[in-house]
Amino acid sequence: MGSYHHIWTSSLMGTSEFNGLPDSYRVMLSEPRQLINGQASDLASLSHYNNTFLSELPPLPTLGPGSDPGLPCPGPALSPMEWIGDTWTHQTEHHLPRQQSQRPLPDGDMGEEDSGIRLVHALLTCAEAIHCGELRLAASLVDEMTNGLLPRVSTVCGIGKVAGYFVEALSRRLFQPGPETGPSGPGSELEVEVFYRHFYEACPYLKFAHFTANQAILEAFEGHDYVHVIDFGFMTGLQWPALIQALALRPGGPPSLRLTGIGLSLGSGPESIREIGLKLAQLARSMNMGFAFRAVATSRLEDVKPSMLGMHPREAIAVNSVMHLHRRLGLDINSVLNWIRNLNPKIVTLVEQEANHNQPEFLPRFTEALYYYSTMFDSLETCQVQPLKVLAEMYIQKEISNLVCYEGSARVERHEPLAKWQARMGQAGFKPLGLSQNALRQASMLVTLFSSQGYDVEEREGCLTLGWHNRPLIVTSAWQVGPKMDSPRFRRSIQGESAY
Repeated sequence: MGSYHHIWTSSLMGTSEFNGLPDSYRVMLSEPRQLINGQASDLASLSHYNNTFLSELPPLPTLGPGSDPGLPCPGPALSPMEWIGDTWTHQTEHHLPRQQSQRPLPDGDMGEEDSGIRLVHALLTCAEAIHCGELRLAASLVDEMTNGLLPRVSTVCGIGKVAGYFVEALSRRLFQPGPETGPSGPGSELEVEVFYRHFYEACPYLKFAHFTANQAILEAFEGHDYVHVIDFGFMTGLQWPALIQALALRPGGPPSLRLTGIGLSLGSGPESIREIGLKLAQLARSMNMGFAFRAVATSRLEDVKPSMLGMHPREAIAVNSVMHLHRRLGLDINSVLNWIRNLNPKIVTLVEQEANHNQPEFLPRFTEALYYYSTMFDSLETCQVQPLKVLAEMYIQKEISNLVCYEGSARVERHEPLAKWQARMGQAGFKPLGLSQNALRQASMLVTLFSSQGYDVEEREGCLTLGWHNRPLIVTSAWQVGPKMDSPRFRRSIQGESAY
C-alpha cells in the first residue's frame, strides 16, 4: 500500500473535467503535480475541474422501459446498459397509538432569542403530540409556529432556518398525507440530482465520501490487472473520474476497468447516462486505459445475474455504496447484502450518515433528526456562494421531508449509526477492513484545503468520520467477505426497526 503515496493528489481528489479533453486538462495530465504530502497550493486548483464537469453535465431525463441505452465505448467491448423493472414499492402512512401529551408550552412575549428557544420547544411538543396521536394539538402547534413564532426569528440562518424546514415537514405530514412523487419527497428526479450536484460543491461531505471510498478501492485493486466497480445509487458519476485517473497513474500501469451502476432506479435517464459514460470513456481512453460502462436498474436484485454485469473470473470486484444502502433498510437489506456477498468482492466501501433516523418511534427519531440537521445546516453557513448554498440546503430539506412526513416503505431516509452497520454487516458475513493511515492523512488534508475551520476528520475503529465541531456526520467504512456472525447479540442489535 505504500506505493500509493506516489499517486498524484489530483488523481484522488476529484479532478472532473474530461469532456473533449480541453487544453487545460491535457496540460494538467502532462505536467506532474506535487505528491499528496507536497505543496498544499496544488490541491486548490482542483476545484476548477470539478466546477467545469458539473457545468457540462447534460439535462437529466427520466430513464424508463423501452429505451435503447446502448453505449459504444473505446477499449474493451462495452455491453449495453440494461433496464430490469422500474417500480417503487407502495407507500403507506401510519400513526402511533393516541396518548396524552404532557409537554406544556411557555407563555409570554419574547424577543428573537427567546422566540427561538420557544420554537424548538414547540417543535418537540408537536412531535410528541404526533407520537401520541394528538393530531389536533399538533395541528394547533404547527399553526402557532407558522404564524406566531417563525416570523419573530431570522430564517436566513441559525435555528430559524432549520426550524422552518421542520415546521414545513410537520405541516405536510398533518395536512397533506399521501404518496410522494419520488423516494426523497416531492419533485422530480431531475431536481434531486441538481440539488445533489450543488450539495457536492457547497460542502465537503460528498467530496470526503468519494475520496475515502476511492482510496480504499485503489488500495484493494493493487496488483490486479482486471478490476470491476459495482456502484449502488449511480447518479451523476462525480466519484469516478478521480478513480480512473488514479488507476491510470498507478505504478506498473493501468488495469482494465469495468464500471456498473446499479439500483432501484437510475434517475439520470438513458441520454444523460450515455453522456456520462462517454465522458468517462474519453477520460480512460486519453490515459490508455481499458474501460467499459453499464447501467442496470432493477426492483429485484435477485433478478440480476452475474452474467448481466459482464463479470469475468479474473476481475477483482469492488462494491461501492455512498449514502444509498440505508434506503434499503425498510425493504430488502438482507437480500442486498447476501447478493453482494455472493459476488465475493475484494472490498465493499460503505459511506453513510452517522445518525439514528431508523428508530420505529416518531419522537426519538424526530429529536435525533432535529439535532443532526441543525449541525449540518450550521456547517453549511461557511459556504460563501449564496445560490450554491440555497440549492444545497434544498437537497437536505428533501431528506428532512421524507423522514418526518412518512412511515412504512415510503420512508427511505433510514440512516443508522456505525455501530448498527457493523452489527448488520457482521451478521451478513462481512468483516471490517480498516482504512489506511494514508487515507486518514489525505482526507484530513482534503478537508483542510477545501473547507473552513470547524470540520474534523477522525479515525474510529478502522473507519473515517467527517464531522462538524466534533459531531460526526458521515462515516466511511470498508469491508471484505468473512464468516457470518449469526448470534443473538448481533440479531438483537439490529432487530425491530426496519419494518416501521
